[in-house]
Amino acid sequence: MTNQSNTHSTDTQVKKLYLSSSDKKVYGVCGGIAEFFDIDSSLVRLGWIIFTVLTGVLPGIVGYFVAAVVVPRKLKTKRGE
Repeated sequence: MTNQSNTHSTDTQVKKLYLSSSDKKVYGVCGGIAEFFDIDSSLVRLGWIIFTVLTGVLPGIVGYFVAAVVVPRKLKTKRGE
């Protein structure tokens, strides 16, 4: 009998959402979302602006600052890693 409970490879990396340190205008929320989904950050920013305007401004602004507090910053690593 073979133990098949470990079906996931141990060398796969899980993608995590972080605030962007290189592509940011305020806190790096939209840049981090863009890096996570591998899309242009301008599209994320435009989408966020449209969402903010369509929801009466306050939910978009509050959502941005909540994300800035909740989403972690990426820890700096050594060069070459």
